[in-house]
Amino acid sequence: MSLTKENRESAKHYLLELISRKEPNIVKRTMEAYSVSKVTVYKYLRDLMENEILEKNGGVYSLHHVIDNTYEYRISEDISEDVIYTNDLRPDLDGISDNSLHIWEYAISEMINNVIDHSETEVFFVRIIKDYLNTTVIIKDNGIGIFKKIANYYKYPSLDHAVEELFKGKLTTNAKNHSGEGIFFTSRVMDLYAAVSSGKCFTHNKFSDVFVQLDEELIDQGTMVYMRLANNTNKTLRSIFDEYADVDGGFTKTRIPLRNFFETYPVSRSQAKRLTRRFEDFKEVVLDFEGIADIGQGFAHELFVVYVKAHPEVMLLMDNTNENIQRMIYHVTH
Repeated sequence: MSLTKENRESAKHYLLELISRKEPNIVKRTMEAYSVSKVTVYKYLRDLMENEILEKNGGVYSLHHVIDNTYEYRISEDISEDVIYTNDLRPDLDGISDNSLHIWEYAISEMINNVIDHSETEVFFVRIIKDYLNTTVIIKDNGIGIFKKIANYYKYPSLDHAVEELFKGKLTTNAKNHSGEGIFFTSRVMDLYAAVSSGKCFTHNKFSDVFVQLDEELIDQGTMVYMRLANNTNKTLRSIFDEYADVDGGFTKTRIPLRNFFETYPVSRSQAKRLTRRFEDFKEVVLDFEGIADIGQGFAHELFVVYVKAHPEVMLLMDNTNENIQRMIYHVTH
């Protein structure tokens, strides 16, 4: 079947998306998605290579890097994220949409500022990779490590506690000069975001998606922040801010992905107490139960009875609950 020009471009874009995500069986999946032959799919691949959008090494397709630059910086009194962004990094972002550019200015500035103010490193690196579809920015330092810094400051018993608290937002080790919003909003506006340190990873994405993209092991020394965003994203910073703000624009809402807190389904009161730490910093907390099959009676009672009675000013909302979870919540509240 002969496709229209629009459908041919759609099929090529589909191929590029599969390759970008390092998905398997790209030819077969494109054949099935667009009802075209294997010969046709390979023709699309050749076209993309001839136009220097794709390249092939060792039988593996990858998107051609239009930009792949690494910059090294030393911490000093006069170093500033806005100068770094304007003088060095902004030119590498030419050609992307205004939406994407606006998001990158915010995200890069916030993450570099974190390195300067919090990492205790002497040197850090920024790498920008741009291809036909996406731009990726990787920021690495050799400092104390983000999770160790947080755990030490708040005296958390483990690094896992530090990772968990980042999901809530409003977490900073320097409240006088920082609001604790940078990582929260950056991690939500990016297509893929991961902060990797001390063998731990903070991400809202699926761990499998993150580790497919990362080319190296979880680092033990310092911190690596990995960010990826489509070059023509429809996202806006304002929409992300508004999602977590009240009518006055304050950061009053948060959303907690429970699957990132618990290896299995939560059962105990201590797990609920750990979860609700700092909920009082918000007016509204959305508990996202996606990926959670069930909850225990102790956990449910501590969360939906004990905590709710003690903190009527905090509104707890639920999303992606299944029948098991709904039945347990009803059991403890009636």
